[in-house]
Amino acid sequence: MQTYQFGPSPAMPLERIHTGLELDHAPLGTTRHQPDEANIRGFIIHLDRARDRLPQVERLTAMLPVASEVISAVDAGTLSGAEIDQVYRRHLHSPPYPFEMSIGEIACFLSHRKAWAEIVEQGVDAGLVFEDDVEIDASFHAAFAAARACLTPGAFIRFPFRMGKEHGECVLTHGQARVIRPGRVGLGMVAQLVSRDAAIRLLEATALFDRPVDTIVQMRWVTRLSPLAVMPGGVHEVSAQLGGSTIKGRKTAVEKLSREILRPLYRARIAMRSRRSS
Repeated sequence: MQTYQFGPSPAMPLERIHTGLELDHAPLGTTRHQPDEANIRGFIIHLDRARDRLPQVERLTAMLPVASEVISAVDAGTLSGAEIDQVYRRHLHSPPYPFEMSIGEIACFLSHRKAWAEIVEQGVDAGLVFEDDVEIDASFHAAFAAARACLTPGAFIRFPFRMGKEHGECVLTHGQARVIRPGRVGLGMVAQLVSRDAAIRLLEATALFDRPVDTIVQMRWVTRLSPLAVMPGGVHEVSAQLGGSTIKGRKTAVEKLSREILRPLYRARIAMRSRRSS
């Protein structure tokens, strides 16, 4: 047993005042319950001031296959410089991330950490974590059933919204759904099934971070997780229909050009490291 102290911070509502949070590590390869008996709860990350997204949040709450609750996202507009300095360090991991994180990206990362902490605090076997700009289609139920069948301690299972971006060994076929272990984990954090043990590892690995949350998840050598992905994921990112992204800000022409040059170089380095660590 290990005890982790989460200090109070208005910028990190995931870390409410605690005298100590006991995190129980189960050995990998063991199961607390059979997958069909697993206690899974849904968590929908929603920014309180994004009121135009409330109908979509209510729609997701009604449609998800497990009982769900709303997680109040960390608001980038409330983060102070001191609070950012508590969690953000440039060039912390290798390969180095070539861009400075925006405040919106930092707030997004903290919001996912908040969801992971809720999984641990509530003692559920796994959390079905959704962002609030997601729509599910008829194939999601098969995708969720396939993911649930793969739920073991340490499991982190993504529901990708971009098809054809990930390839790897098929570990399970369930009807029309396939679960794969991708050679390189895809980007995006719209929907994931996160086991309690995976949430613990992610919280441990990201007390400090240097890049967006989806790029950290790509780095198995940092998280000590081996993410899976369900194909098709049965989810669609619909932020454009909901008023646009709450994370991305405007960039200058120079910044856009720099990203066009540096992004493929960075992704190539991640792909190379992923092959070595798989």
